Amino acid sequence: MQAAGEELERAKLPQRLMIDCSHANAAKQYQRQAEVAADIAKQLAGGEKRIVGVMIESHWWKGARSLSRASRCALARASPDACLGWDDSVQVLDTLAQAVKQRRKHRK
Repeated sequence: MQAAGEELERAKLPQRLMIDCSHANAAKQYQRQAEVAADIAKQLAGGEKRIVGVMIESHWWKGARSLSRASRCALARASPDACLGWDDSVQVLDTLAQAVKQRRKHRK
């Protein structure tokens, strides 16, 4: 986080970061996205202002699903990257929302 902010500053760009909770940050284990988001939430709640967004691999169903030719509804269920399911996604978003509320208290 610090290194990314410093690099943006050297480039004379706004220090605004969107963090990907998936892929390398979660060691390519979709279940670990909640841990990454919890860490981000701690930073937000502590007043970190450079974080402006997160990316989460999320879908109705957890895991990965390939496109099935047999199903007419397959497109709605296809997800090449493994994703958090609905319930886990709601919990992650709730955690982040609470952290943003805490961050807003730091502005006062």
